Amino acid sequence: MSEPVIASKTPFAVDVTAGKKYFWCACGRSAKQPFCDGSHQGTAFEPLPFTADADKTLYFCGCKRTGKAPLCDGSHAAL
Repeated sequence: MSEPVIASKTPFAVDVTAGKKYFWCACGRSAKQPFCDGSHQGTAFEPLPFTADADKTLYFCGCKRTGKAPLCDGSHAAL
């Protein structure tokens, strides 16, 4: 598996909490999108840690093709 699975062709809106650490799914296989559930085991992918700097809504990449991981940069529009 050299390319991640496209979990969604739209981003996931998540209300994050300041100071809380999140682990974004980079492989696209997690059942708990956009976050890791360990489904990457046995692949070359690892979850990406992310710590929120403020309480706010962020848009996490669902297509796993973003250049600004873990956040959406609009890459899904080209799929």
